[in-house]
Amino acid sequence: MAYEHPDNETVRQALKETKTIAVVGLSDKEYRTSYQISKEMQDAGYRIIPVNPMVDSVLGEKAYASLLDVEEPFEMINVFRRSEHLPALAKEAAQTDAKIFWAQQGVMDDEAYDYLKDHDFTVMMDMCLKVAHAVLM
Repeated sequence: MAYEHPDNETVRQALKETKTIAVVGLSDKEYRTSYQISKEMQDAGYRIIPVNPMVDSVLGEKAYASLLDVEEPFEMINVFRRSEHLPALAKEAAQTDAKIFWAQQGVMDDEAYDYLKDHDFTVMMDMCLKVAHAVLM
């Protein structure tokens, strides 16, 4: 099935239910989009958990090599990786307790979408988390 954006109420509900966001591909470089958006979400009250094997910590939080290494609960996975990485990340995501998968603007994959929907995820792709939060919350 081809990806379809969820309606605004579904997105709003996902943002309301989320307290902690695991950010895959979060950079420790302040000029990177992943850093800027995660910082904005942290400033809005969300806890950010960096998932990037190349860094030790970002935004004052310990970084983990993969979603499966994260030792604390999180509701949302926010992805800053290229689209071709989404199928593998979807399979990793399904092994966590999270049920919200968010791929940033320009990032989408129908195979990953189908897999995540089959595993009861709310899925947003090709959508900026910061913009959706600013508009809907």
